[in-house]
Amino acid sequence: MPRSSVNDPPLVPLLRRYPDVGEPLSCRPVALGLLNRGYRLATTRGAYFLKHHLDGDHDAIARQHRATRRLHALGVPVAPPVEDTAGSTVAVIGGRCYALHPWIDGRHRDGAQLTAGQSRRLGSLLGTVHTRLAQVMDPAERPEGPDAYAGADPEETFTLIESLLRLARAARPRDSFDTLAEHRLLQRRALLEEHADRRPPPGRAGGWVHGDFHPLNLLYRGAEPAAIVDWDRLGVQPRAEEAVRAAAIFFVQPAGQLDLPKVRAYARAYRRAAGADAAEMAAAAHRVWWERLNDFWILRWRYELDDRRADPQFPAVSALVVWWTREYDAVRDAFAG
Repeated sequence: MPRSSVNDPPLVPLLRRYPDVGEPLSCRPVALGLLNRGYRLATTRGAYFLKHHLDGDHDAIARQHRATRRLHALGVPVAPPVEDTAGSTVAVIGGRCYALHPWIDGRHRDGAQLTAGQSRRLGSLLGTVHTRLAQVMDPAERPEGPDAYAGADPEETFTLIESLLRLARAARPRDSFDTLAEHRLLQRRALLEEHADRRPPPGRAGGWVHGDFHPLNLLYRGAEPAAIVDWDRLGVQPRAEEAVRAAAIFFVQPAGQLDLPKVRAYARAYRRAAGADAAEMAAAAHRVWWERLNDFWILRWRYELDDRRADPQFPAVSALVVWWTREYDAVRDAFAG
């Protein structure tokens, strides 16, 4: 095995809790994120995904694990954690929380790689997740949180735009990203001034959702989904909004447009599986559009946190807001029609 570092998981005491998984052969990082670290662990008995939960919220992690085990029992494609000898799925060692999952061989697929039929199956899958979560989650597990979610305040957004403009203009050395950022900020300010009166009413927390459903959290084996992964943001939120957000990630094209025929196929399947009506989907589309109009997370990562990992997403994400505003009726109809 490679030389260890301070961040490496404590394999010996960890695997001692799982006598059936064998001895470690290798442990290699597969992803670094804000919420967790992941490793591909090879042992004498097979391959596993070892997850280090950086937030260390034992109760929240255990809730995620209970949810995925229940969903797995109902046939939802997930990768529930392995139990240790004490029947626990969360291993706390040195104050750090770990979980061991079976390794899922698969690949990520975005909307461009999905046929119309696969787009329908994607919508049906998310609708099934929402309905199954409603069945398996105990009301006592509902976390503390707001019952209503207010739309972004445009006055606060105007202030943020001015701050980001100053940072983008002051960036040295200045590059093409900074030029595009300034252009999009000015463009977005003008759009927000034009549409500031369209702030939606607060959305109601409708039910349990995955919380982060996008291509990097769905593994395919061939043409079919093999596992929905990364349940760190499992929670109670407006369900149809998760469906709209997911579509805006899966089906965005490089030029910043949505593939509306695939969105329509996906949304109709979601509505059937989740029991959502056209009015709910139209309202969700409006709220997510407003959210996108007021959101600058990529620029905040770059200019406020000096974190550039999301920079490659900015051209398409920023163009989508402009296109969506221009094609508002067509997008709403794709989700609700």
